[in-house]
Amino acid sequence: MGHDLIADQFFNDPKIAEAKKLIMETLARHQNSIKGIKAADPALAQSFEETLKQFGELRGGGLFLPYLSSGFGSGAYVELADGSVKLDMITGIGVHVMGHSHPAVIEAGLDAAVSDTVMQGNLQQSIDSVGLSDLIVSQARKNGGDIAHLTLTTSGAMANENALKMAFQKNAPADRILAFKDCFCGRTLLMAAITDRAKYRDGLPQAASVDYVPFYDATRPEESTAEAVAILEEHLARHPGKYAAMMMELVQGEGGFYPGTRDFFVALIEVLKKHDIAVMFDEIQTVGRTTELFAYQHFGLDEYADIVSFGKMTQVCGTLYTEAYKPRPGLISQTFTGSTWAIKSAEVIINHLIDGGHFGIDGENMKLHAYFQSKLEGIAGEIPGAVNGPFGIGGMVAFTPFDGSAETAMAVMRKMYEHGVICFITGSSPVRVRFLLPLGTVTHADIDVACNVLMRVLVEVNS
Repeated sequence: MGHDLIADQFFNDPKIAEAKKLIMETLARHQNSIKGIKAADPALAQSFEETLKQFGELRGGGLFLPYLSSGFGSGAYVELADGSVKLDMITGIGVHVMGHSHPAVIEAGLDAAVSDTVMQGNLQQSIDSVGLSDLIVSQARKNGGDIAHLTLTTSGAMANENALKMAFQKNAPADRILAFKDCFCGRTLLMAAITDRAKYRDGLPQAASVDYVPFYDATRPEESTAEAVAILEEHLARHPGKYAAMMMELVQGEGGFYPGTRDFFVALIEVLKKHDIAVMFDEIQTVGRTTELFAYQHFGLDEYADIVSFGKMTQVCGTLYTEAYKPRPGLISQTFTGSTWAIKSAEVIINHLIDGGHFGIDGENMKLHAYFQSKLEGIAGEIPGAVNGPFGIGGMVAFTPFDGSAETAMAVMRKMYEHGVICFITGSSPVRVRFLLPLGTVTHADIDVACNVLMRVLVEVNS
């Protein structure tokens, strides 16, 4: 005991343990009150609308969906401030991978709440950051490769910013970036410049010179691979020595849930390596959703990874990199690297997915995808032309509704919300309806509920 820290004595105090036990018991009791989708309470309708309006005015624009949670949920279900309960199958665009009010995440939050700092940063971090960093780096290099370091940060966009800063510094004076057509990288000034959506750059100055390579086309595997390599080589010939990195989404998220293949990526990477261009894998949306913790591991690309960004479901985000891309002092520094709750939760979430058998070809991620796919295929048989696909991989599921127009996809998404299931859209031509499953808690019964609602919605939209 003489060598115990005061912190150890405090955190292990029986009174703290008893308080946590009471909270967890109370959580379980109240979660039993959530049985499924529930309509809004009419008595709360007016105050809810007024709050939505107030928030819209404060933030300078209304919410995309009228979603304000009460702060409570159970599994894949979330209670809103209007008293309704909805089945959340988009999870904050991939953030709430454990669903809502998950006991393990709540317990991590309680541990964070009695820690002395809300936010950790570059100057002052707790030992929690050490444990999390060791876990992520060890997982990132478990199949080989040269990943050696990790910088934590507060958002996926900042993880990508840090990644590109490392690439630019290492490969200076190169000042151009390569990316896939239809990519999405974030909404900071630099990320907006790279993201292949002109409206996201409206009114912004040019922050980077970017050239695009077409993504893999599963309907034309060999041809699309050859075309991508040819266009990449054209860019390199036009701007020799000017490219610092190529940002690669291995599964296009906002682009439409298109997975690539190992052969496609290797064909491009071999060209990049010949020109000493950094290979950067953007895993903000894919992390934790395939057969491995990282999609580059799923595709067997470990040996090629120079820099890897990740985020969303991990709560705290980060940039992994090899020794060769280790930044010089002063390049990477942030007041905040993440909240203590995010850091503690990240370790809990990653271990939950590993220990829960979510990874592997026959892991839970792929089983959930296969089950969802079978349900969507069943709907396609019932309503011809209503469901094209499905697309995606693992915890990423999407389909093209009817003609794939933005109007149709939006109508399906909004009617799903009205009927109690939260999903979102993706892609541009066609526009798809997508789901990012709460992998840590979703069940086949939840998928059944979502697909039953979808069936009704598709009939309504088509009538």
